[in-house]
Amino acid sequence: MNNKNNKGLLLVFSTAVISGFSIFINKYGVSVVNPDVFAFLKSLVVALLLSGSVFWVVGCRSFVNLTKKQWFQLIVVGLVGGSIPFLLFFKGLALTSAAQGAFIQKTMFIYATILAVFFLKEKISRQFLIGTLLLLVGSLLSLKALPIYFGRGDLLILLAAVLWAVENLISKYILKELPPVVVAWGRMFFGAFFIFAYLVSTSQINLVATLSRGQIAWALVTSVLLFGYVLTWYSGLKYVPLHVATAVLIFGSPITTLLSFVAVNKISSEEIISVVLILTGVVFVVGVKYFWLPINYYEFKNKS
Repeated sequence: MNNKNNKGLLLVFSTAVISGFSIFINKYGVSVVNPDVFAFLKSLVVALLLSGSVFWVVGCRSFVNLTKKQWFQLIVVGLVGGSIPFLLFFKGLALTSAAQGAFIQKTMFIYATILAVFFLKEKISRQFLIGTLLLLVGSLLSLKALPIYFGRGDLLILLAAVLWAVENLISKYILKELPPVVVAWGRMFFGAFFIFAYLVSTSQINLVATLSRGQIAWALVTSVLLFGYVLTWYSGLKYVPLHVATAVLIFGSPITTLLSFVAVNKISSEEIISVVLILTGVVFVVGVKYFWLPINYYEFKNKS
């Protein structure tokens, strides 16, 4: 595994940690803000932050040099990844439990893996399959009980997960030519534009002016998390196979479990087993050798 792969994996792991915090916090956010308005505000704030990042990192020439095909690709990423699934996800999260919503969202790696095999010709190892089985079992245990009801909210989140898988496939392709920060910008900028159009068409845009300071604060806090999420995600996805990167995202589930434990000071035996299985699954997905790298590096530094 070369240095770029190592850097990519560290970035994807960072994304997973941010995701764990986001799932926990977003459940409270959508409970105090209209889900559609919540999605728009988050996308708008992140788009503005990324606009500054693009000019800071790669300069305005990155936009001038974009071809018509690349502009079209960024618009598609914004539609398929930055608008429709966000609307579906936050609407669904308001209608189902945070745990069940997180589990359904994490199944995205299944759809992404299928797409990666067929369209990117990525090869799936036996070790990866063992790891994904552990991840799924661990994720199911985190629900404390098997879902006996699949409601409208769950369906909306499932649709969002499938669309995100498609968007990640497209993004993986265009990351060969474009910097990660530009792809992230395209997702959020055009995503915000499409969500704005949706709010106007559904006569919800006026709700933005009625938001309280507390509601705006929730949107800003979660926007910072989303900014970190998309920036680390696309930077890591550029160097990591799609099926591995999306599977590693489930590492965020133990983070959400830990936050829930801190909030209520209670954790079940099922949740503990779930955390162990997920962590073990991630090790299988990534490869045991990767986790020895920090140790080997530390020993090398001491010897030198």
